[in-house]
Amino acid sequence: MSEEVKALSASEQKKEDWMNSKWRPMMGWMYMVVCMMDMVVFPILWSLLQTMTHSPITQWNPLTLQGAGLFHIAMGAVLGIAAFGRTQEKMAGANNGGATAPLNGVTPSSVPAPGFGAAPSAPSTSFVPAPSWGTTPTASPAVGTKPAGPPQSFPAL
Repeated sequence: MSEEVKALSASEQKKEDWMNSKWRPMMGWMYMVVCMMDMVVFPILWSLLQTMTHSPITQWNPLTLQGAGLFHIAMGAVLGIAAFGRTQEKMAGANNGGATAPLNGVTPSSVPAPGFGAAPSAPSTSFVPAPSWGTTPTASPAVGTKPAGPPQSFPAL
């Protein structure tokens, strides 16, 4: 009995992996098909139907543009967030099968995964803080130059 449960869970796991890895491309293909049908195929068929039946010619009104194009806004949000999420998964080391490729002898657990908005790991040593308020910034003279003399005064006009 436990063998059947293990086999069942393995097949369910395989189905889950397939759906988890393929839902993003399927959403993209579905959106592309809907746009092609609503913007290309249906207008042509609508015009042909009106020509064949000798009815008054009216223009096709795209269904996905009804309601101020909320369908396109929603699909843009879904696909954009899905692409962002997949990018984060890839950066964290996840892939479709769950197996990771060897990284020239480096184990994936020893390499930290970069995250969204992550701070750099080491501070830069070339950073010089800005002077505080009310002070005059001083510039160091270039190597091999003479220091500048007192400022010249010019007569007022």
